[in-house]
Amino acid sequence: MTQKIPKLAIVGRPNVGKSALFNRLCNQRISIVDEAEGITRDRLYAKADFFGRPFEVIDTGGIDPGSTVSFNEAIRRQAEIAIEEADVLVLVVDSKIGLTELDSQVAQILHRKDKPVTLAVNKIDHFDQMDQIHEFHSLGFEEMVGVSAAHGLQVGELLESAFRNTNWEEEVEVDDGTLKVAIVGRPNVGKSTLINHLLDEDRCLVSPIAGTTRDSIDIDIEVGGTAYRLIDTAGIRRKKAEHEVVDKFAAIRTQRAIERADICILILDAADGITSQEKRIAKEIEDLGKGCILLFNKWDLVKGFRMEHCLKAVRDEVSFLSHCPALFISAKTGRNLEKIYTEIDQVYAESRKRISTGELNRFLEKAVQACHPPMLTGKRLRIYYVAQVGVQPPIFVLFVNRPDLMVKSYQKYLINTFRKWFKFTGVPLVFSLRGKIDRHAKAEHAHS
Repeated sequence: MTQKIPKLAIVGRPNVGKSALFNRLCNQRISIVDEAEGITRDRLYAKADFFGRPFEVIDTGGIDPGSTVSFNEAIRRQAEIAIEEADVLVLVVDSKIGLTELDSQVAQILHRKDKPVTLAVNKIDHFDQMDQIHEFHSLGFEEMVGVSAAHGLQVGELLESAFRNTNWEEEVEVDDGTLKVAIVGRPNVGKSTLINHLLDEDRCLVSPIAGTTRDSIDIDIEVGGTAYRLIDTAGIRRKKAEHEVVDKFAAIRTQRAIERADICILILDAADGITSQEKRIAKEIEDLGKGCILLFNKWDLVKGFRMEHCLKAVRDEVSFLSHCPALFISAKTGRNLEKIYTEIDQVYAESRKRISTGELNRFLEKAVQACHPPMLTGKRLRIYYVAQVGVQPPIFVLFVNRPDLMVKSYQKYLINTFRKWFKFTGVPLVFSLRGKIDRHAKAEHAHS
């Protein structure tokens, strides 16, 4: 059961320190902080805490009606949606630059809203600089606090002012049993379009320019009684394009999103097939032991190519993907999107599946009878028994006489036969060998 918690939106013109304040409130680096204008393009959401009381903080793209930065209209729209959604607003201005015409324009937008506003005069690094806040009185807000987002100065006072009239609901135990789904893929394959269609709301910016979503964004949604958290990630670019600091942050953030997720949805452009970038992402998903679903997007634009050929080409390139369910969709038109949640639920159930030791050993007996391990230097591998020791991902230990006698070809045979028996669709499997002679020897791992 979750409680209704107040939402605070941070707004202002570009480059005044909104993202730095967002990071300060959340105590973690979620928003990218960079001097370049127009870095934060979507609304970013995070949970924060005010003296033990939880609230949600929303970081917005900078509002600048006259900017030449691409997506400016969309950024403004996103900020306005955040303003509508928020309970309280914090307008950030820059004490070092002083009052600008743009600050006045943003203030006018906020005055038209019937929401409590606190003015945060940022970049006040010492108390002896507090007199710099007075020139901002002309913006017409009663509540004004000088702060340093970078150093944390007076941030508590800012929150106290922002929440001055907030009626905090009685705290309820928050059960975060949310199924976390990371939506990953290279830039411009339709991740944001997919999320917007699933939400039926323009939560994410959609643009044909590669690299629009640079931050990963968490979106909570409930479907059929199940709570999901969709993690929209920045698209991973090719290594050579990662010299730009923002893209390095984005690639790291994508990896963190995969780490945080229960299930990953890997989106491919159906016309392009699998590229080296998707292979890299697929390997990361497998190595981190996460469930995976393949989505071939833009299928409505593909002509003269059969689904099975498209699928085979991808699965031939990455063996793990041959065990993952695939959907051919159009994020734009909504084709096949209704099937996504069913696949997520099934793969999640597979990742948590446990097989009894009795069943596993019946499988092992049949598999070894059908194909005995090969002889190696006059010795034959003996597998005594197998047990499951973990889930998410499923981990199995095979107790053997000598791990060094397990040749790759036989290991592959066992894993393939195992998949036929128990499926584990969309889930990487981890097999560990434990030898009889030295039980403390480092286990050898095999991923499938």
